Order: sequence, then structure tokens, then C-alpha cells
Amino acid sequence: MNEGIVEAHRRGILTATTLMANGDAFDHAVRLARETPSLDVGCHLVLMQGRSVLDPACELPATMPELLRALFKRELNVYDELTAQVWKIARTGLRPTHLDTHKHTHLLPPVLDAVARIAHEFRIDWVRRPFDFGIDTGARIEKSAFALGMRITRPTFARALAELKTTDHFTGFQITGTLHGPNLIETLNRLPEGLTEFMCHPGKLGPELRNAKTRLKEEREVELAALVSDETRAAIERRGIELVNYRENCATG
Repeated sequence: MNEGIVEAHRRGILTATTLMANGDAFDHAVRLARETPSLDVGCHLVLMQGRSVLDPACELPATMPELLRALFKRELNVYDELTAQVWKIARTGLRPTHLDTHKHTHLLPPVLDAVARIAHEFRIDWVRRPFDFGIDTGARIEKSAFALGMRITRPTFARALAELKTTDHFTGFQITGTLHGPNLIETLNRLPEGLTEFMCHPGKLGPELRNAKTRLKEEREVELAALVSDETRAAIERRGIELVNYRENCATG
């Protein structure tokens, strides 16, 4: 995954990524980030799947029901765990410019409150706004339905992040796992005016990815091909889309 992200940046249209502090290939990712200073790096905060950074002897909840149960019973210290993850990245010398969460768990109020607090304390300006604009043609029905349901949390989300920055728009959730050249271009062609985060999951398919604990495997190679294709680049130039990152927008908002 690390290698696919860097290739999508060097050869394609990817401008920013987020780093998982509890990822198995964390050290490799840090080395690649240092070797690729033009790649904007944020923190992918994790409360589901993998080991805790705060207490490496403990496993994080494996599923959303387990996470909800842990939050309800107050068995998981969300703020301390997420703070430990940001500190782990910061201690490498990398300065995270934006925050998002694994499985969009910051849609949950207690997680959102912790993320907002951490953003202020670490002076991280940007937090992901994970509400897809429109309905993606070709998206699975259940994905589109879930994307619509997520919008219920918009007022709470806006209040919690009132003093922080989010992009004007977001897309990519509904076509996670089904992103390929044609629907990437179709989405680019209907981007609204303003600043949009386009979420993607590129990767290079080899033994490590095949054995990784992720449901996206072959799909990552397909996404990588779409992100580096000449057709995608031509669509961006035709629409007059400007490729930017969070670091560039910190001064301008």
C-alpha cells in the first residue's frame, strides 16, 4: 500500500495521504514520506482493527459493534489512544497536516469530540468532512444508502469542527472498492466548484498486500492504474481542475 501511494503521487494525481500509527509497515511508510517531501502527510486515526499504540499489548475493537460497546462501557480511552497515535507520527519529524479516521469513526460524537480537541492541541488545521456529494452512478445500493444516512450527522459535525477547516466537498466513499478509470473520470467531470477531497485506496498487488488484513486487494491495483493514467490526467486538464494539498491550503484556508 505504501509503495502504491507513493507511485500514485510521483506518477499520478494523488497529492496527500494519511499514515496509520499502528500499521505493520509504519517505519517503511515514514521512510518513504521522508524521501517524498512533496507528498502531504496526515494522520489516519484508528480505533478499530490492529493493536493499540497507547498499550501495544492490547487489541483495538475488531468491528463497529465492538467499538460501540467499548465506547458505551467506557472501556476505551479515545482521547489518550488517538493522542498517542499523533505523537508517534510527530516524533518521527513528520508534521501531520490533516486528520481522518479509519472507517470514518469520527462520525461518532465521542470520537469527533476527541478528534477536534487533538486537532486544536497539535495545531492541525484540517479534518476530513466525510459526506459524499451526490449519488455516484454505479455505486452499490447499500453504499449509497449508507452515504445518505451519514448526512444526518452533519449539524453535529459542523458544530464540533466550527473553528477548524474542512474541504467544501468530499467524494470517494460510495465507490470504495469499485473505483476504476471510467468512473474516476466521470466523478472528476461532475465535481462541484470549490475544494474537494477525493478519497482513494491505491496499492501494488504482491504477497504483502495479499496477506494484509484489508478487504481491498486487487481493487487497489485497479485504483493505482486509474490514478496514473493519461486519460485521467487529460480529464483534469480539460476540466481545469487544480491539484492541491492541505499544506498548500493552510495559509489560505
